[in-house]
Amino acid sequence: MWVFFLLAACTSGDEPCPEGEVRAQGECVRYTAGDPVQALVWSPAPGTPWQWQLTGAVDTSLDVDMYDVDLFNVTDAELTALSDRLVVCYFSAGSWEGWRADAEDFPEESLGRALDGWSDERWLDHTDPGVRAVMEDRLDLAVARGCDGVEPDNMDGYDNRSGFPMNATEQLDYNRFIADEAHRRGLSVGLKNDLGQLEALEPWFDWGLNEECAAYDECDRLAVFTGSGKAVFHTEYVDDWSDAPALAEEMCGVGPDLDTLIKTWDLGPEYLACE
Repeated sequence: MWVFFLLAACTSGDEPCPEGEVRAQGECVRYTAGDPVQALVWSPAPGTPWQWQLTGAVDTSLDVDMYDVDLFNVTDAELTALSDRLVVCYFSAGSWEGWRADAEDFPEESLGRALDGWSDERWLDHTDPGVRAVMEDRLDLAVARGCDGVEPDNMDGYDNRSGFPMNATEQLDYNRFIADEAHRRGLSVGLKNDLGQLEALEPWFDWGLNEECAAYDECDRLAVFTGSGKAVFHTEYVDDWSDAPALAEEMCGVGPDLDTLIKTWDLGPEYLACE
């Protein structure tokens, strides 16, 4: 993708750039997106069976096409056991997690407010070149570990109290950067949430992943992806696993061809998929 910038007016570091512009070296410049990087990668259609497990020893016994696992925590033995399935590797692209092996690689000035409900995570200033360098390293790690794709999380910092004056255009620029860099490495890439920018980002992403669209009455918006023949992997949560069958009865079939799982919030080995 080629991105062309034209110099525009300066703005204070405490003020957002006008929409249509992005911050570069302390100044606001006009942004124009080029074409998405094309790559022959896994692009699943609706109806793809999957499992999402980010905590605990990975149960590799499920008869599904795709596993979504943590890039850092999944073991080599677990990856070997999943070698006959597609493996998507999760990492946070929009937040700093102090427990990660590369946590000290982020510039201190790129760390913002804590995420609501996640006091040990902080939003990142994704306009910082240092943040983007770490993300490229993470994509390289995904390739080295044999991942087929990636699930970058927290791709909507502009729509949260991040501590930085980021606008929607800067979020588009960053999300497209992540997608293009994944494709340059032969990795499939999914768009996580960020419902406000689905139409603009769909051409860059191979599939979507959504949490709780039914709880928020937002599932119909995901037809942007499923209507283009791209799977949307969807999860609704229960606090107590004993409530999972009742929630499945209520939620299965909701939305436009979503591939729905019922999970608990810690995303452990439990598994209840809608047929």
